[in-house]
Amino acid sequence: MSLLERARAGDDSAFGELVEPFRRELYVHCYRMLGSVQDAEDVLQETLTAAWAGLGSFAGRASVRTWLYKIATNRCLNWLRDGERRPRTVPGDLGAHAPAPTRTVEPVWLQPIPDALLAGLPDEAPGPEARYERREAVSLAFVTAVQGLPPRQRAVLLLRDVLGFRAAETAGMLELTEDAANALLKRARAVEFDRTAAAPASPRQLVAAGRFADAMEAGDVDAMVALLTDDAWLTMPPAPLEYQGRAAIGAFIRQVGLNGGRRRYRLVPTGANGQPAFGCYVSDDGDPVAHALGTLVLTMRGERVARFTRFLDNAVLPYFGLPRQL
Repeated sequence: MSLLERARAGDDSAFGELVEPFRRELYVHCYRMLGSVQDAEDVLQETLTAAWAGLGSFAGRASVRTWLYKIATNRCLNWLRDGERRPRTVPGDLGAHAPAPTRTVEPVWLQPIPDALLAGLPDEAPGPEARYERREAVSLAFVTAVQGLPPRQRAVLLLRDVLGFRAAETAGMLELTEDAANALLKRARAVEFDRTAAAPASPRQLVAAGRFADAMEAGDVDAMVALLTDDAWLTMPPAPLEYQGRAAIGAFIRQVGLNGGRRRYRLVPTGANGQPAFGCYVSDDGDPVAHALGTLVLTMRGERVARFTRFLDNAVLPYFGLPRQL
């Protein structure tokens, strides 16, 4: 009796063997769709529960992998349609003396994903329709850009251009005509994203990222600014304020980030979205205990920081294996 037949007969261990090879890639797909490691975990569980319940109706016309992606994608769409299930708040003014931002954007609820959760992805190349390499498709720039798309455009773009499913397969997963799916894809492809972080960070870039972290710990704003590109961005999702350029970023760090010199940082190296990252801990006015204040992800261009993204959410710390305080 085959693994599928055993699973259909009610053997839950056989079902586990059947779906285990796809668990990690399904999780990452849910993360790309939702932008949240927590929501992705919940939706993956929903997907596997639905697959177990619906195994008897699986006709086998598509592969198990395709069938699971259909369930996962539609569960993600349901999750997005149903609205916010997890409490979300936008940070306030980030300090009464915050300088005027370069621009104000719509809040984007986004979490970084630990590199450890990306390590188990299958090594084989995506399907023939794919336009993005695996590393590109987990970069912070890509995931951020995807969150700005309407849900069905998001789904079509990921299924076609990231996973490489054919047009007919994608249309079938979403219960659309091919023409409708292709129209959604055309609109989604009009959105561009920064491909700076598409390549793995080189040893020299990692050293430069370490120098930036050292300067931040030392409260040396001039050294931090010297390591930025001229057009660098500071973003803090979901806060709507964004700062570009050395002068604007330096002013924000001095006034808000370092709280006028009263705040000190301790940074713990990690990796997120295939990029250099750090767990952030702060202590104010000489407090010997440093308390967690989210994570920092760096986008390197050459040996300079082109973007640094401050996530102020501590909810992801357990996924990185980081404590609440040092």
